Amino acid sequence: MFGSIDKSKGLLFVTHDLDHSLRSTMQSMRHELEALDENRLLNTAPDDLKRYLVEKHSVTPITLLRDQWYADHEDVPVDVRHDPMRWIDDRSRPAIVAGERIDVRIPFDGEAELFYAKANTFTMNPPRAVIEKNELLLRFESPADQPRDVRALVDRTLADIEQHLGWQRPMIDAHNAALPGAAEQAISERRNRLLARSQRAEALGIPIRRRADAPKTYALPTVKRKAVPTLPPATTAQFKPEPALAMELYEHILKVVQDMALVMERSPDAFKAMNEEALRQHFLVQLNGQFEGKATGETFNMAGKTDILLREGDRNVFIAECKFWKGPKAFGEAIDQLLGYATWRDGKTAILVFNRGVETSTVLTGIEAVAKAHANFKRAMDWPHESGFRYALHSSGDKNRELVLTVLVFHVPQ
Repeated sequence: MFGSIDKSKGLLFVTHDLDHSLRSTMQSMRHELEALDENRLLNTAPDDLKRYLVEKHSVTPITLLRDQWYADHEDVPVDVRHDPMRWIDDRSRPAIVAGERIDVRIPFDGEAELFYAKANTFTMNPPRAVIEKNELLLRFESPADQPRDVRALVDRTLADIEQHLGWQRPMIDAHNAALPGAAEQAISERRNRLLARSQRAEALGIPIRRRADAPKTYALPTVKRKAVPTLPPATTAQFKPEPALAMELYEHILKVVQDMALVMERSPDAFKAMNEEALRQHFLVQLNGQFEGKATGETFNMAGKTDILLREGDRNVFIAECKFWKGPKAFGEAIDQLLGYATWRDGKTAILVFNRGVETSTVLTGIEAVAKAHANFKRAMDWPHESGFRYALHSSGDKNRELVLTVLVFHVPQ
């Protein structure tokens, strides 16, 4: 077996098995999640936690920066006792002559430990080099009277190293591609287990004491990271489950809204004179037809009143604002209104933008610029739509209380 001695000898790509290291890195991600305080996990937005785990446990392949390489030259004494071209009486003793040393340094990006990782494809004659911080060092010494063709040796060694790095890359790419899905699944599974256990404990009616000796951390050999990201901030206070609108129902609500917009487009004369309130009433009629009269307009909630509010019991599960496009500033104020109304975890919201007479591209550009510049913006969400966007925003004062904002632009006849 190869060991740490290989590093001291300058042997590359032999010290440890890359496939095993990548599997250990994936397992380390799962162990870290399992060891995380349960309330902190439940109080952290799942996408933020996933992003942290992916950033921490992804592996950055090595890229040699050949355009930044440089060389140092130095006169040094050289031991030639093993030179077969020289007559040496006693080869057990040093035979020192005048010589020269040329150091060729090639900076690199990526994780230095990968220079010692053996891919599934390899050779029995690995290249040699020294790794110093973020530089690959190739050192060549020769007697002054027998200078070596260093450039040819450098090119040959680098070609060998690049070949080994090429064998590593598909393995690393596969690991990085699998990591988001694995992290999302692990988060979901543990959240579901904790919530189910919490419900059982609550039904028991007896206080539960946590073991003082419960394990909190795990350690496995993994591919070393250049930098370690920090865990998203979250409280460890007792997590209290809150109702959330399922994405399937959210999408259905939006479809009802969009179907109503198609009616507007097909009957322009009937809607061209309507203001925001009149247009909103038509959306409410359609929603109430689908949700048993639970959609209301002008309902007071938190900081003010919202245009469309869907309630389930005593909880607001969907909030939407209806606004004519009056420029970026007014749109930013509409976002602030929604944030003022949002009082629950994992909220679902929408802004319905009615556009009269403004170029569509101008409206869409303004919406995206304002949303992404907003202080509560977290990320754009994947939602392909030719006249709409979807974003994740956080509530004011708590980045782990997220709301989904879908913005839809409708053309209203003039």
